[in-house]
Amino acid sequence: MSEYGKNDIREWKKKLAPFEQSRVSISVRQLINSVGPFLGLWILAYVSLDISYWLTLLLAIPAAGFLVRTFIIFHDCTHYSFFKSRRANEIVGIITGLFTFCSFEQWKRSHTTHHASNGNLEKRGVGDVWTMTLQEYVNASSFKRFAYRTYRNPIVMFLIGPLYIFLIDYRFNTKGASQKERRHVWITNIVLASIVFVLGSTLGWTNYLLVQLPIFYIATFAGVWLFYVQHQFEDGYFEHNENWNFVEAALKGSSYYKLPKLLQWFSGNIGYHHVHHLNSRVPNYHLEAAHLSDPKLQDVPTLTLLSSLKSLSFKLWDDQENRFIGNRDIRALLQNKKAKAA
Repeated sequence: MSEYGKNDIREWKKKLAPFEQSRVSISVRQLINSVGPFLGLWILAYVSLDISYWLTLLLAIPAAGFLVRTFIIFHDCTHYSFFKSRRANEIVGIITGLFTFCSFEQWKRSHTTHHASNGNLEKRGVGDVWTMTLQEYVNASSFKRFAYRTYRNPIVMFLIGPLYIFLIDYRFNTKGASQKERRHVWITNIVLASIVFVLGSTLGWTNYLLVQLPIFYIATFAGVWLFYVQHQFEDGYFEHNENWNFVEAALKGSSYYKLPKLLQWFSGNIGYHHVHHLNSRVPNYHLEAAHLSDPKLQDVPTLTLLSSLKSLSFKLWDDQENRFIGNRDIRALLQNKKAKAA
């Protein structure tokens, strides 16, 4: 049974309400210091092609950082937290979505589902990382096990997966999408195709790809890593629907990713993920203050750059031990099962 009840949801909502207030001056400043440097560095990277491609790749690193920051703005807009005005969130969200190759309506629905069901074993599959329990894996067919192992392989998940997700997967409508979402996905695709065509035709397709691909690749890699590590840590949180609790999923199933200040800035404070899951209406620039406002928000699963690397080894959720396990544990458990069967 959960240690939190329905009253706790209301109590946390009340505690975090003061941090929900977005400020236009800060939001506009973030737009300027995120989108502006990204465009400037993109242009510099293009100009640097005539000097050295190594310089182009070097410029791609900070450009990718600003693209991640732009994505955080897009992300906040889909939660309607970046501006007070719903319309302003939608306009800025649609525009920044073009930078990140995301449809505003599609991301909004899948991400809202993720927030409403994070850690719920009966509601997996929308806006989350594919996670099987140990028992599900044991009972699965050989093909499904192979597919799952392939999916969870770090090379596939972090080197191939990001480009597949943002360049291919997000180009199609998903099951259950509303008419508005379906229309928005195709309009986004048409606008993106037009932008890419104009840039490719004007700058030269080779030049465009030599600049755009490394920037986009680094940014999407970072984005997928952040999303993965903030929910896939050893003593995470997964419960069956009857025992699942929203507050517990936020405080136990979402990590505080304690990053160096520079990376915290580029990632738009998304490391305070437990706060974000407790109240998604808190804009990114108030997350740190909210985190510091209550000792309970500091007594949560905390990861550093070094300790987060361990998450690469996690493959399955053991719902008997309530922890993630890796390949070594899985092999030992399967061998033990075979021995008992013999």
